[in-house]
Amino acid sequence: THKFQKKKSTSNQAAAQNRQNMKYSSIAISLSLLSVSVEGFAPSTNFSPRANVLKAALSQPPNSRLYAASGSHAIPPKEDEVERLRVMAAKLREEAASLEQEQKQVIADAAQKVFRKFDLDGNGELSLSELKKGLEKMFKMEIPQSRAEKLIEAFDANGDGSLQMSEFVGVESLRNKLDTIERQEQDKVREQVQQARAAEEAAELSKLQMELVNDKPPTATDKVVSILPYLFPLVDGLSFARFFIEGNQDNPLAVAALVTYGLYRSIPFSGFLSFFAFNFLSENAKINKLVRFNLQQAVFLDIALFVPTLIAALGAGAVQAATGSPISPAAAEIGSDAMFLTLLAAVGYSTVSSLLGETPNKLPFISQRVEDRMITPDMFDADGNFAPFDEDGNLKKGTRKENERMDD
Repeated sequence: THKFQKKKSTSNQAAAQNRQNMKYSSIAISLSLLSVSVEGFAPSTNFSPRANVLKAALSQPPNSRLYAASGSHAIPPKEDEVERLRVMAAKLREEAASLEQEQKQVIADAAQKVFRKFDLDGNGELSLSELKKGLEKMFKMEIPQSRAEKLIEAFDANGDGSLQMSEFVGVESLRNKLDTIERQEQDKVREQVQQARAAEEAAELSKLQMELVNDKPPTATDKVVSILPYLFPLVDGLSFARFFIEGNQDNPLAVAALVTYGLYRSIPFSGFLSFFAFNFLSENAKINKLVRFNLQQAVFLDIALFVPTLIAALGAGAVQAATGSPISPAAAEIGSDAMFLTLLAAVGYSTVSSLLGETPNKLPFISQRVEDRMITPDMFDADGNFAPFDEDGNLKKGTRKENERMDD
């Protein structure tokens, strides 16, 4: 310590000398600038006695000005002064390097002493148990096994599961690493707690949403009720079966279809009433999902019947305009029968799937549009309010995979 303080005092003296030299240089620069200002006056200018003395001093060479201002009469050469400063700087660097080397040696000696103290069996390496026991004794604290293992992994350069002297970094570094490991474990625990809390909140929200939206598996009653909406497009589609009914008036099925169609048409605005009723019921989230889906799909099937009717009417008008005669009855009958058979196939598939408890979502162009309009649990917020749109203003909708998983 005495040697370090002595060297430090020497360094302080050298720094003071450097500051004094810089001060003299500043004075010389100021005097030079003032010399330019004074010599710029006209010769006839009358100066005060103090100014005349200053002007006389400025007429001397720069080195003479510097040392005259500092009270020194010796004027050492400029090159010698620079060389002296360089030598002094080199000496200071050597002293700093020496002190640094001494400090490293002290740290290394201390680490070696602790290493020998921890090395209970004296085999030249620290095992996991030896390191753990040594640190616990020194820090007077219990170190978990997991932290001791992480400590070994952090400094075990060759990966042999123990620490050699070349890998031992000292007690202070080990303590810092232990603190880092502890903070990481605490951060991980906090993250796990947050994730568990988020999962619990998500489970509560899902439970609330499932109570608001009936996406449960359909009961036997739900399955039977879910096929009734398909009577709406089926009765509307009987108009395409007129050729079959006219040619089979003795067939009980044809007679039943004719009577049903007549009763349906006898009700004023029957089509509009059915359309609005089905739409209204399909938006009731308390109704089972299968029933709501079939209500919407029945509406879409009925709307789809309008497209071929329009195409047939436009096609017949175009043929008549081009040929001057209406479309042949045979062609009209084939088109109507094909349309009615397609409707029967769609209704039959939907009915069988519904009775089996499966959502009939395989109809091309139609089923996907129905699913996009279905009310899903994620359309309700944590307070139970209906919020069908997300932050970007897009309609929330569950994917088909999620819907199928809920059905299962």
